Amino acid sequence: MTGTRVQGPVGVHRTRIEWIDTDAAGIYHNSAIVRFVEAAEARLMAERGLPGYFPVAPRVHYEVDFESPLFFGQDVSAVVELVRIGASSMTFAFEVWGERFEGRQRRRAAHGRYVTAHIDRDHRSGAASVPWPPEWVTALRGPVRS
Repeated sequence: MTGTRVQGPVGVHRTRIEWIDTDAAGIYHNSAIVRFVEAAEARLMAERGLPGYFPVAPRVHYEVDFESPLFFGQDVSAVVELVRIGASSMTFAFEVWGERFEGRQRRRAAHGRYVTAHIDRDHRSGAASVPWPPEWVTALRGPVRS
């Protein structure tokens, strides 16, 4: 079954590169990207009123292209967009940006996409996915909740 194209639900997370995010040279670890993207995804789901999303939506595919370094103390913006809802999976696209810093222009540090699948919270279905609850699909397609 093919999914439908979603126009827009976006989550944004702004943070700063901390020392724990870097190597000894003060340049970020690639793994920090995943944390920033997940924080943006969490914001998206919270804004849509879906706090129970993460325990039942593991990542089943993840790809990222790294383009430029991020540095200790630099502000960062991560943006996640839901681009497709399938019967039991969702596809997201993301970008992570390093903001202006010490004479450097704002630059995209990484971009990519990932897929989550909906599973039974009790894992009774084993590795098989199950359909998204209709109310979740409606929440993700509708206006942001206040």
